[in-house]
Amino acid sequence: MRHLQAWILGLALLPAAITQADSTLPTAPATWQTLPLERVLDARVEAVQRATVSAQTSGRVEQVLFDVDDFVEAGDLILRLRDTEQRAGLDQAEAGLREAQARFDEARADHARIRDIFERQLVARAEMDRANAALQAAEARLEAARANRDAALEALDYTRVTAPYAGIVTERHVELGETVSPGQALMSGISLNQLRVVTQVPQRDIHAVREFRQARVQTDVGQWLEAESLTLFPYADPNAATFRVRAQLPEAEISLFPGMLVKIAFTVGQTQRLLIPESAVLTRSELAAVYVQDEQGRLSLRQIRPGYSQGEGQIEVLAGLAANERVVLDPLAAASAIRQQQESR
Repeated sequence: MRHLQAWILGLALLPAAITQADSTLPTAPATWQTLPLERVLDARVEAVQRATVSAQTSGRVEQVLFDVDDFVEAGDLILRLRDTEQRAGLDQAEAGLREAQARFDEARADHARIRDIFERQLVARAEMDRANAALQAAEARLEAARANRDAALEALDYTRVTAPYAGIVTERHVELGETVSPGQALMSGISLNQLRVVTQVPQRDIHAVREFRQARVQTDVGQWLEAESLTLFPYADPNAATFRVRAQLPEAEISLFPGMLVKIAFTVGQTQRLLIPESAVLTRSELAAVYVQDEQGRLSLRQIRPGYSQGEGQIEVLAGLAANERVVLDPLAAASAIRQQQESR
């Protein structure tokens, strides 16, 4: 509070102007610009991809490689089940495949031999038909054996539980040594690569939101992100008379995480706003001021009421400035010029 009072007193004690000859500072005018009229609401960040990995085979948990809050890459092994039964099933399936392959090779050789004899008209048609049937049956058994082997491989692969996508483990549902069955939840996680924000839009604004379908989200560090798309639910909450809206965020390096509260600004029309470069604003606590240069080149420090940042280094001025008034782009340089002018007197 003491620093704030000192700053306010400093504003009052600064000289009202300096001569034009001492002012060679770059300036920019305050200008009216047509910008989107926005409705700013609170929103919450959530992950687009969030899932619970479940067991697809039975077995005892032998190894848990990740825990809650751990980061995993897509395809990482996160949990391993005991695979003794599955390996035994694979061995049996491979043995059956070898047997079926041998039977098929034998039937194919017999078929070729009988066909050669049949073409020389040394055996009856019925013998040729039996060879054809035997070959087809052997081929069918071979295909069944291959399918059994593939199923056994799949069952063995189910004992190695991998991450479906890169993300953070949010919950672990099993412990080491626990026996699980198909369908039982193992781990839950979320992906940080794809995020969206969810909010409730009042009924009076939903028609404009549907018309413009534009929104931007402000992060906790003040960065504004344009929403890639909007999803508007076609029904209202009967208790609050609001519509649920989702805004898809771009895949970028942003300081947002699921569960965070943010601001979302929906375009609901157009309006005229008085803008100045954001670099010209000198802020102390809740107060803001700019150095204004008049037509004679004199500088004065003036308190303003700023609005929201409009992107591209521009900020809205709600009060304290008029259109076409010029502000100094570097307020520290302006303060230094004033001090030099005071010292030279």
